[in-house]
Amino acid sequence: MAETDPRHLIRIARENGETGTAAPLDLGARVRDLRKGRGWTLEQAARQAGLARSTLSKIENGQMSPTYDALRKLATGLDISIPQLFTPPAEGQITGRMVITGAQDGVAHATATYEHELLAERLSRKRMLPYRARIRARSFEEFDGWVRHDGEEFLYVLTGVIRLYSEFYEPVEMRRGDSAYYDATMGHNVISVSPEDATILWVTSLAD
Repeated sequence: MAETDPRHLIRIARENGETGTAAPLDLGARVRDLRKGRGWTLEQAARQAGLARSTLSKIENGQMSPTYDALRKLATGLDISIPQLFTPPAEGQITGRMVITGAQDGVAHATATYEHELLAERLSRKRMLPYRARIRARSFEEFDGWVRHDGEEFLYVLTGVIRLYSEFYEPVEMRRGDSAYYDATMGHNVISVSPEDATILWVTSLAD
């Protein structure tokens, strides 16, 4: 395994959950739970969704069946998809897990080509692996072949200019604010093409 392979950062136990039978959904209660989970009043939620307060109140209390247009507005206002309105978390699966990582509190893992700063390190059994990376490499030849690993990966350029190499695509230069989402089993490497080391945010999914 090459030293730059992100698998050396993935020290996590896999979860093997079981799916139970879903109970009939109370849409009104679901909408109310979503609203309260965001700490919104009826007025705030109605404003976000572009609905009348009375309309939202009737939906939550089961006094009104929402039209498709109302469902679309609700989903948009709550920043979820319409199917998510009808698919609440499985019973017993809400954990409320959260961890905050301060700007200087990431756990460093340096290599010859990247300097990784692991985020949310104290949270176990994660399904995503987020980390900041300082890109030291200046040429593809500095790598011991392609980096590849399980899962999918999201990359977001924070500072500088990078060149993203991938096994099946032409190299592409990316600047601050640019992002890429790709299959991490496909070979990929990143170098900095700016005078200074570029920095990026990487989020790797953890395959089951």
